Amino acid sequence: MTTDNASTDHVARRLVVTLPRPYDAACEHFETLVPQADLSRFFQLGSWNATLELDQINAPHGFMHYYRSDICALMVGSQSLWKATQYLIGNHILAERAFREDASAALHAPLPAVIYADPDGDTKLAVDQPSLLFDSYDNPQITETGREFDTRLGHLITLLGGDVPPQL
Repeated sequence: MTTDNASTDHVARRLVVTLPRPYDAACEHFETLVPQADLSRFFQLGSWNATLELDQINAPHGFMHYYRSDICALMVGSQSLWKATQYLIGNHILAERAFREDASAALHAPLPAVIYADPDGDTKLAVDQPSLLFDSYDNPQITETGREFDTRLGHLITLLGGDVPPQL
């Protein structure tokens, strides 16, 4: 029996952006801009065209969130004192472009993102730069998907009131 195992080393860049709102208000604003994906409706759709139409409603600024976790609640009783919420954000319409080329590209879509309050009380958004993750596939279509995610992430950061990192 033969197996085709492969490994790829790749670069990742963590972007950490200061947001102007206090932590709770920043999370609320984020969830307004990046609404929860209506998965039950997406699962009921019978065609890709219907999925595209619902995407326009569910992701008005290019992203929706598929998962949300209050990290503080998970760490209760520990010595960790951070306020932090983790999200998986993305857009499966865009991600499908990479997925059709290589199913393992689903490792990077949706993207993990964390909003947290640092020890000084500043609110931060942390997320890995999508294009570097998608570029590791050495496939122009997948690379383009990563660049589109970068563009959408830059737009989201602007809407959140943060300064867009020059890498985007």
